[in-house]
Amino acid sequence: MRTADWHDYELVDTSSGERLERWGNVVLIRPDPTILWETPKKNPLWKSADARYVRSSKGGGRWESFKPVPPVWSVSRGGLTFRLKMMGFKHTGLFPEQAVNWDFVKNKIREAGRPVKVLNLFGYTGAATLACLEAGAQVCHVDASRGMVTWARENAEACGLADRPVRWLVDDCEKFVQREQRRGSFYDGIIMDPPSYGRGPNGEVWKLEEQIYRLVEMCLPILSAEPLFFLLNSYTAGLSPAVMEYLLGVLIGKRFGGKVSSDEIGLPVTETGLVLPCGSTAIWQAESP
Repeated sequence: MRTADWHDYELVDTSSGERLERWGNVVLIRPDPTILWETPKKNPLWKSADARYVRSSKGGGRWESFKPVPPVWSVSRGGLTFRLKMMGFKHTGLFPEQAVNWDFVKNKIREAGRPVKVLNLFGYTGAATLACLEAGAQVCHVDASRGMVTWARENAEACGLADRPVRWLVDDCEKFVQREQRRGSFYDGIIMDPPSYGRGPNGEVWKLEEQIYRLVEMCLPILSAEPLFFLLNSYTAGLSPAVMEYLLGVLIGKRFGGKVSSDEIGLPVTETGLVLPCGSTAIWQAESP
């Protein structure tokens, strides 16, 4: 699946382990280990970028600015506005390839013709939450990082959606789901975008591919009697789209019917017309009425 309909974001070129990207009026060069090719860097923006993220041999890295970059700036897509920052570990606070999934959830919510309640787990800076709110859903946004939840709320304000029915929660996603089970809460749609690596309650390190089945399974009791969708994202190389599709099929499809699909998600590259793979998505959805 390739994400389209961006005007404020453009993946201009890719080469030698780096992306050349335009975020509104800001041009950034960021590392990407999936870019194995060493094609000629003919686009002049390679030489006139505003900043480049340089990895350190000791881990992590730093931004190297060539021109003044605002501490915060915004890009928009459709009716949604996103505030961006040059963060540590090369990020800006937005994954533009996920727009294809924002469009999916908006369509499912609008087509439902009834009140819809959505749970966004590992909600990050809230792009998927904003898409659901814009479509008219009631949303519960959960992330363990207070800074990310604050950022998500600021994005909602920038979009004029702050007064919509949303709960912003700083919480451990697993513990929250367990409490929702005990409270008898239910959701018509669940969005799950867990990190590749995490830490358990006692500080133990876990890998997503080893925990993903349990994470999805624990959400089953909080799905409503007539759920609309379950959307699972991954940026983990060891977790293929087909594996995630199978997982949703045996856990959710077996119980609710419907259909399951999966694909790589990607961004079109202006210079080549090709698509850069940027992650994977698997989706369970109810059959259309």
